[in-house]
Amino acid sequence: MITLKNKPGVSFVSSVCGKKEFDGPLGDKFDMHSEDDTFGKKSFEAAEQEMQRTAFALALHKSGLRERDIGAIFAGDLMNQCTASSYGLLQYDVPYFGLFGACSTMAEAMILAAICVDGGYYRRCAALACSHNCTAQRQFRYPVEYGGQRTPTAQWTVTGAGCALIDGGGVMKITEALPGRAVDKKIKDANNMGAAMAPAAADTLLRYFRESGSDPYDFDMIVTGDLGREGHSITKELCAYSGVDLGERYLDFGMLIYDETQDVHSGGSGCGCSAIGLAAFLYEKFRSGECNEALFIGTGALMSPLSLFQGESIPGIAHLLRFSSGRQ
Repeated sequence: MITLKNKPGVSFVSSVCGKKEFDGPLGDKFDMHSEDDTFGKKSFEAAEQEMQRTAFALALHKSGLRERDIGAIFAGDLMNQCTASSYGLLQYDVPYFGLFGACSTMAEAMILAAICVDGGYYRRCAALACSHNCTAQRQFRYPVEYGGQRTPTAQWTVTGAGCALIDGGGVMKITEALPGRAVDKKIKDANNMGAAMAPAAADTLLRYFRESGSDPYDFDMIVTGDLGREGHSITKELCAYSGVDLGERYLDFGMLIYDETQDVHSGGSGCGCSAIGLAAFLYEKFRSGECNEALFIGTGALMSPLSLFQGESIPGIAHLLRFSSGRQ
């Protein structure tokens, strides 16, 4: 476990999303959305790049900062070789670290950014992640134009991009972090990401409680990234089997972004799920004073199109951050 002695904080956030996400329960909390999910571009891949660019630009605008005030950008997405982030952020003259942690990328980016700020290497860093439903479907499954039938355990990749600026201020102090380790339970179903990621989420949570000496009741909220209903249920069950009751305080962004009328089956997923969920939901809970202590666990399925085509199993990963308001 990593203890961040200087407690860097999330000072500003931004969120950009598609029409389906805007129509969900958190719609009025997002900064910007596209009515047709293209963001004015000719391809969905270019639209995802534009989302990432816009999320960073919005964070700068909201903070009143310029790009030269950002020491480094930590960013990633689901597209091969992090294309959306690399191309989307190309215009900015800022040191750039491209990351792939699958849907855990936002948590990974925030941990690395916080370590750099806490250690005094940079005064301020940006953490970003994005995903697009149509680019993810085209890359990992079938293009949406095929109209393929989805299984009940399938999740809907969130069309969204989120940015968090991390420095010495902010209402969400990052006090601890626990990087995840890859956990492979031999799940091979690309339409059941929740089952693939849940064991890693439970592993990270149980390790954190053992190492920190805390328990779920020390927190107002425990939020996983994008396990959806299937993975959320499995994680609760695995933790309960080890004697840890997560209770009603345990939530999942994949279940918060959409409601039951939106036909997303098991819930939301994708890098953008955690990114916009953190910006529009968790950050707002801290800013309003409703939440003082929280755990955020970004979950990811470490697969690629190549590994899927070759019949490999899908390892999961889960990175944890502890947020504190500093209020009593």
